[in-house]
Amino acid sequence: METDQLKNVIEALLLAAGRPLNVEQLLAMFAEHDKPERSELQDAISALQADYESRGIELVQVGSGYRIQVRETMQPWIAHLWEEKPARYSRALLETLALIAYRQPVTRGEIEEVRGVSVSTTIIKTLLEREWVHVVGHREVPGRPAMYGTTKKFLDYFSLKNLNELPSLAELRDLNEIGRELELDLSEIPGLELASANDEAAEQHEASADTATTDEVVSHPDITESDSVAIIH
Repeated sequence: METDQLKNVIEALLLAAGRPLNVEQLLAMFAEHDKPERSELQDAISALQADYESRGIELVQVGSGYRIQVRETMQPWIAHLWEEKPARYSRALLETLALIAYRQPVTRGEIEEVRGVSVSTTIIKTLLEREWVHVVGHREVPGRPAMYGTTKKFLDYFSLKNLNELPSLAELRDLNEIGRELELDLSEIPGLELASANDEAAEQHEASADTATTDEVVSHPDITESDSVAIIH
């Protein structure tokens, strides 16, 4: 199969699927007599990525495979297509998600020990329902608490190939700016020193409002149900 035709087939498959497809899944779409070699498929994907470089869409690799998505720079215009409000998540939920991502596998008790406040059942339920985290096992201690880790859907949503693409805590420079960009309070993550004189007071204030997730919330650019626009880069 010619490279241009192979690119067209890959493009059509990814658009029709509406979800990421990995190399094995793409190869399975071809009949035996015209199935390309794995190297040919990879070359066609790379060529297609190059074709998109000057366009408003891009072909990216995420945890579950490859997908075609709207570029993040197009978000201001794309957002006007939907009237509903973007999803809103409490700061406590985002901090909990950050701790799971950086310290997994981690138990609820270990998260509470780091944050200094309790983690509400609603937060864990929301993360599980979003399929951003899942139970990966149980700690062999009294009570056998569940240990949580992130999922491929977490990687897909934040446009990450793997966890190695998370910002390195040891290499972060302007931590206050990073925290604002990710809308996270990173001060309680081990290895970071983002603390200020008001951090402890602010944490105590959040603890009193933790059960009402609408008190202090941050907007999250959940543009479409297919999560086609990345928010971490």
